[in-house]
Amino acid sequence: MNERQRELSSLCVCCQPSGSVSRRNFLASGAALGAASILAPAKAAPPTAGRIDVHHHFAPAFHRDALAARRGGGWPKWSPEMSLEDMDKSGIATAILSSVQPAAWNGNVEESRLLARKLNDYGATLVRDHPTRFGLFVTISPPDPEGSLKEIEYGLDTLKGDGIGLMTSYGQKYLGDESFAPVYEELNRRKALVYVHPTTPACCAGLVPGIPPSSIEYATDSTRTIAHLVFSGTSTKYPDIRWLFSHSGGTLPFLTGRFIRLAQERKPPHLPDGPLPEFRRFYYELAQGNTPGQIAALLKMVSLSQVLYGTDFPFRDGAEVNAGIAAYGFKPGDRRSIERELALKLIPRLKTV
Repeated sequence: MNERQRELSSLCVCCQPSGSVSRRNFLASGAALGAASILAPAKAAPPTAGRIDVHHHFAPAFHRDALAARRGGGWPKWSPEMSLEDMDKSGIATAILSSVQPAAWNGNVEESRLLARKLNDYGATLVRDHPTRFGLFVTISPPDPEGSLKEIEYGLDTLKGDGIGLMTSYGQKYLGDESFAPVYEELNRRKALVYVHPTTPACCAGLVPGIPPSSIEYATDSTRTIAHLVFSGTSTKYPDIRWLFSHSGGTLPFLTGRFIRLAQERKPPHLPDGPLPEFRRFYYELAQGNTPGQIAALLKMVSLSQVLYGTDFPFRDGAEVNAGIAAYGFKPGDRRSIERELALKLIPRLKTV
């Protein structure tokens, strides 16, 4: 048995895929049926390993066109076949799909609602066509609370999504904004898993010539929104929301000392023990946060029980995070926790597909 075979044999084997589900029994909406017609048939054979990728984007042509019309080009090519091919190469059993940033919100309520619904219908159809291979984080836009509440109900109850996908910021609003309270009340009631992906912040696009926002600002915007959730009291007010953040928490592990000092100075009543207990109950995934230094910093802040596997496909491939995890030298049990077992606890549906 070679090294690759030993690696794969140490992981859980995923379930065998079932046949495609009839779309006529899936969604009645014309948008969903239109989306379904462009999807590829299910793969015949599953991967031999059982990794679960919680940071995996889908970018259908209609979304790329909408983004290009607002913000120019540069959006990645993507297809279901591309996702499945990299998943098979990387030993990924299942990928939980999320929208490419900045998702659906563009400041226009009606346009954003239509785009979110189209994205969610498309993603859910892809899950139905490949039930063992994909899951879905439902796209909503918290600056539109009424529309978000409708989409939460539709996305979780009708489409059976696995959680909610948010951006770190929406214009000048970060996730601790009081206006998002109706959305959080519902997500807290549902004990929802909420995945948060960074986007280009309104404050800071193009500050450094030759350095795109994704290189610096994405990690920083994750830190901004986590700090806002904690210091605004939002995370303690809605304790049953299960927050999952991208890229090993961005720059948060490197700035914990500053936030501890801030809490000591301001003494917020909702943080009697400082911000660390809140930081430590959130979940974090390793996409673009998997160098030895990044992993070491994250694990100084949180326990292994809060860390999951992510790739950031199609911006990155599974080989990158696989190499990072291997280089860190995790024990086999710890590696299984990151790559599969914690995701099964957070998304129990995956145990039965």
